[in-house]
Amino acid sequence: MTDGNGYPPSDHYDGTHFRNPGRRGAAGLGAVLRWSLTRRRSPWPQWVQDPAWPAPAWDVAPGHAALTFIGHSTMLVRLPLPGGGVFSVLTDPVFSDRCSPLPFAGPKRVRAPGLALDALPRVDAVLVSHNHYDHMDLPSLRALHRRFGAPVITALGNAAPLAAAGVPGAVELDWWASTSVGPATVTAVPAVHFSARGVHDRDRTLWAGFLVRIGEARVLFAGDSGAGPHWAEIRTRLGPPGIALLPIGAYAPRSLMRAVHMDPADAVQACADLGAPVAVGIHFGTFQLTDEGIEDPVRDLAAARDAAGLLRDAFDVLGCGETRELPLHGRQ
Repeated sequence: MTDGNGYPPSDHYDGTHFRNPGRRGAAGLGAVLRWSLTRRRSPWPQWVQDPAWPAPAWDVAPGHAALTFIGHSTMLVRLPLPGGGVFSVLTDPVFSDRCSPLPFAGPKRVRAPGLALDALPRVDAVLVSHNHYDHMDLPSLRALHRRFGAPVITALGNAAPLAAAGVPGAVELDWWASTSVGPATVTAVPAVHFSARGVHDRDRTLWAGFLVRIGEARVLFAGDSGAGPHWAEIRTRLGPPGIALLPIGAYAPRSLMRAVHMDPADAVQACADLGAPVAVGIHFGTFQLTDEGIEDPVRDLAAARDAAGLLRDAFDVLGCGETRELPLHGRQ
């Protein structure tokens, strides 16, 4: 039996709203308003001029993934194909100046995209984890659709608003469901988060991460998530990813953000729970969404990594615009 939207009720859907099973939801509007009136934000620079990184070489060594960090949660992931060639995935593409419903207000980016949209190579698939403005940026998605026509893979409920905004044909997935895109299999995995584009649509669409598999290669894009037992469940059901892209920012104050955003220590634990030999931090350093300083996520990741006895190359960050090849089957 399904509800009016055609989605079957489940442990994370009651027929009207999605939820995090066994977890309290995100803070309500009242708590967010109180925070916005009393918050103590660490100062961020108005602009960061990143170094000019070498242009990425578009071929990829066998057994590796080439990652280019574009900013926030936007990563270009290029995977080698067994018979030659490369498969390219773009995660939560945001190239706009603001992640906001308003072009003149809301969080403004403090650094340019590490790779301009018109400088992208061919994109074979686009992943959209959920409908928040810093993850589902409609102008960027429209531009990508016009240029590449690559399929968009997203969570339940997002295909209709994407189509209405000029991005038709998105493939919706429930948690643990899969779809094929050429040689790749993409599986939606749970996240601990929430959704909303306005004040009246809270949790009407689903949030998710995605595991991309080509042969034995596995890359997990976590989307946006708080801590929880879902990381271990992903490992149990799908196996450990070779590389995990995990959010490390937008975590202060913890009293408000803990339910929906990991801090770096949570992310290090998530990496361990996933059994990922290599992790890369995302969701930091581009838009000031919460109260921590711009450098805090990287500093706190280093401290959490040291406390866990990890080497830097086990869980690192890339510079904005940096391309790095990482082994898909453990550190080499």
